[in-house]
Amino acid sequence: MDPGVRLEFDREQMPAYIVLFLAPVLLTVYRIWGWADHLAIWFPSLSHGPFAGLNGVLYQWCSFFFLLFIIPFLTARFIMGLSPRDLGMRVGDKGFGLLFAAIALLLLVVPAAVLAASMPDVRLEYPLAKIIMVRTDLIPFYEVAYVLTYYVAWEFFFRGFMLFPLARAFGGVSAVLIQTIPSCLIHVGKPHGEFVGSILAGLILGGLALRTGSIWYGLFLHATLGVMVDILVIFR
Repeated sequence: MDPGVRLEFDREQMPAYIVLFLAPVLLTVYRIWGWADHLAIWFPSLSHGPFAGLNGVLYQWCSFFFLLFIIPFLTARFIMGLSPRDLGMRVGDKGFGLLFAAIALLLLVVPAAVLAASMPDVRLEYPLAKIIMVRTDLIPFYEVAYVLTYYVAWEFFFRGFMLFPLARAFGGVSAVLIQTIPSCLIHVGKPHGEFVGSILAGLILGGLALRTGSIWYGLFLHATLGVMVDILVIFR
C-alpha cells in the first residue's frame, strides 16, 4: 500500500510556513471585514452624506494597508528576522529595472489603460469612489491615497513578503507561480479583463521583482496603470 507523502516539519523553512499560513488568513479577514461596505458597521457616522462613498473606499484601502503591509512587515521584522531589504524594499538592479519599466510603460501599461478605460464594466467599476467624477478637485488626494495605501501594500505583500521567502524555500519559478494564485483570486468580482490580466501581471511583476531584487519597479507600473485608468475614465 502506498503510504503517501509524509508530513515533515523543517525548521529552516519556517519563514515560508509563516508566509503560507498568513496569506490566506489576512486575505480572508480583508475580504470579510475590510470591504468598503463595512464602514457602516465600524464607523456609522462616516457612512452617511455626500462623502460616504469616498469614506468607504478610504476605509477599504486603510484596511488593506494595515492587513497586508503593517502586519506582514512587523511579522517579517520581529518574528521571521527579515529586514525590509530582504523583502525587496531596496533599489536593486536599477539599470535593468528602469529599462524594463520604461519599455513596459510604453508597450504594456499605456495600451492596457486605454483599452481598459473603454470597457463598459471597467467604467462601471472605476473610479471606486464615484464622487471624484464630479469633484475633480479631490483627484490628487484620492490618487495619492490610492497609491500609498493600496498599491504599496499590494506590491509589498505579494511581490515582497510572499515572493522572496518562498523563492528562498522553493525556488524563483515556484515562488512566482505561488504568489500569482492569491493575487489573481483576490480579483474575484472585478471586471473580467482585469481578472484575467491579473494572472499575467502576477507572473510579469513577480519575475521582475526577483530579477531586480526590488518591488519598486513593479509598484511603479502597477500604480501607474491603476491611476491612468481612473483618469481616463473620468475625463474620457
